[in-house]
Amino acid sequence: MEIRDVLALNLRRLRQARGLSQEELAHRADIDRTYVSALERSVYSAGIDVVDRLARVLGVEASDLLRHPSADHLKDRG
Repeated sequence: MEIRDVLALNLRRLRQARGLSQEELAHRADIDRTYVSALERSVYSAGIDVVDRLARVLGVEASDLLRHPSADHLKDRG
C-alpha cells in the first residue's frame, strides 16, 4: 500500500469516527473541501503542513495519519 493510500484510509476512518463531514473537516483545517475529497480518494498527496493541520483537527498525531493499518497492533503493545 502506498503512503498516499494509507493517508486516504486513515483520514476517512478518523473523520467518520469523529462525525465530521469533509466540508467541516476542511473548514476547521482551513483547506478546500475538494482537497479533502481528493486526499481521501488518493488523487493528491498532501504536504506535511496539511497533514499536520488535519491531524490537529482530528485530535491525533500527524504520524497517526501516515501509519500503515497493519502497524496498529504495534502501537497497542506499548
